[in-house]
Amino acid sequence: MRINLMNPNSSLISIFNNSEQIITLDANFLIPPDRSRYAKSSFSFPLYRETWLDPIFTTFPNLAIHEAVQQELVSLELKEYIKKLREEIPPKIIIHFDRNLTEVESFLRNTIEAKIYPYTNYDPEIDNKDDRGEVKSLSYIAVKGLLYFAAHDNNALKLIEKAEEWSTGLDNVNAIHMFELIYYLYINNKGDKKRLRMLYKYQYYLTEFEKRTNPEWGEFINQMNILYEDYVN
Repeated sequence: MRINLMNPNSSLISIFNNSEQIITLDANFLIPPDRSRYAKSSFSFPLYRETWLDPIFTTFPNLAIHEAVQQELVSLELKEYIKKLREEIPPKIIIHFDRNLTEVESFLRNTIEAKIYPYTNYDPEIDNKDDRGEVKSLSYIAVKGLLYFAAHDNNALKLIEKAEEWSTGLDNVNAIHMFELIYYLYINNKGDKKRLRMLYKYQYYLTEFEKRTNPEWGEFINQMNILYEDYVN
């Protein structure tokens, strides 16, 4: 994925000002990345948990996932991890359930879903798994007026970024990228900095194309510092 550091993201600025806002996560924020075709190794679940999952769930008290995303989680370790988060008092994760929508909200949710899915691999008639989590998540949060959707998948982010052009109904939903929250954790000392650097390189600086188009770690931090110097505590 290509990193664009031309302008600050108003969503990240808002999170810097208030980290207790609800942020809905796509499945790819939870599932350990596997880019082993480009690298000699991949992230094991324990390493990913220590590098990424534990820091974000400790730092942000109102992270959420849609029930469709929860259904995508096939790893027993990840299922158990989410289960334990839900059992905390108070729970450390919010689950969005469509059954909790009112009749009017359900109608609006279905309307937005009908606008979104043609730009994805999801087909509601057969209810296939491809892109179902992101379609269901985005439809739900758009109806509920929730502001932030965090994803690493380029297709999911495009649904938000091209909301007006594609008439997806997601005009009031804001995207947060994984690299932005990596930076948030790094600059606020909320995670192991060497591991966050490793995660950044694995996600954004692994292939020859990425090395030509994305900044290396030190330059990434420098550019982000410039963009957000007025908002970092």
